[in-house]
Amino acid sequence: MTLIRQHDRAGRYHLLYTAGSRTVAAGAAHAFEAEPPLKGGEYLEWCLDFCQRRDIGIFVPHREAALVSGARERFAAIGTRVMAVAGPEALALLHDKERFYATVDLPEAPPPDTVPFTNAAQFDAGYAALRAKYPQLCVKPSQSVYGLGFAALDEQRNSAQILMAGDQYQIGLGDFRAGLRELGEFRTMLLMEFLEGLEYSVDCLADNGRLVCAVPRRKLLKPGAGQVIDPQPVILEAVTRLAAAYGLNAVFNVQFRVSGGRMRLLEINPRMSGGVGMACMAGPALPWLALAGFDRGYEHLEIPEVRAGMRVGEWQHAVELEGAQ
Repeated sequence: MTLIRQHDRAGRYHLLYTAGSRTVAAGAAHAFEAEPPLKGGEYLEWCLDFCQRRDIGIFVPHREAALVSGARERFAAIGTRVMAVAGPEALALLHDKERFYATVDLPEAPPPDTVPFTNAAQFDAGYAALRAKYPQLCVKPSQSVYGLGFAALDEQRNSAQILMAGDQYQIGLGDFRAGLRELGEFRTMLLMEFLEGLEYSVDCLADNGRLVCAVPRRKLLKPGAGQVIDPQPVILEAVTRLAAAYGLNAVFNVQFRVSGGRMRLLEINPRMSGGVGMACMAGPALPWLALAGFDRGYEHLEIPEVRAGMRVGEWQHAVELEGAQ
């Protein structure tokens, strides 16, 4: 929102931010309004009523994005255009990594070899099959965000030893197996080959399947060293194909990791990434370009060249929030 306001020199847009409670982000908007604690269809109806009452011209959804995307005609009937990353079917697919991986056709950057499991027996069978091919395996939920639930499987140490060593995102294989047996059946998890190399986070802008621009950030291994803008051709080709294959629109994020000297796809996040501000330092102000392009057409915009090789980072500062809790 700050980037949009900085680039909206004509003052064309008035940003109204809604959330369950006032957060730090509320200070970046022109106005804030609290959302009620609703889900599903009730939340959709609240959004429709809110957009009509407040005369919202463009709605950028986050909560229940698939539901809102599927109701675009209802919003259009009240004069509101929905700027969604994809249609409801594609959004549901992207949030389910098991189903998503099965649809990916990306020879230049294939997803990791993966086995889904919902009980201990399936895990054991999958582990025997994958471990015969790869030196280390990992697990993650089929549906998750922000890397929650990801862990590399450690065959040598138990979880107490890993905790004492201060190693994050790892779990002892024996402890994990024992826990699965106690759980019985559970939500779909993925057992995967562990990709050991450098990670790339790519912030992308697309117009209904046509990639407009992409800013790949290579994450450096040393803590606090920042990230490097590294637009490798294999990455740009991959995100171009993904945008077209899934009909992607507006700002989204794609994650890759190198393994064995080869680029591999991890996931598509159908939303702006937490690090999108770093990408924008390299030239294209992606949130602003997305809003202006969606509103008036991308042919009226000048897309700045991406500054390859630039090193970027983030730092935080304190702010005073309005109102006591």
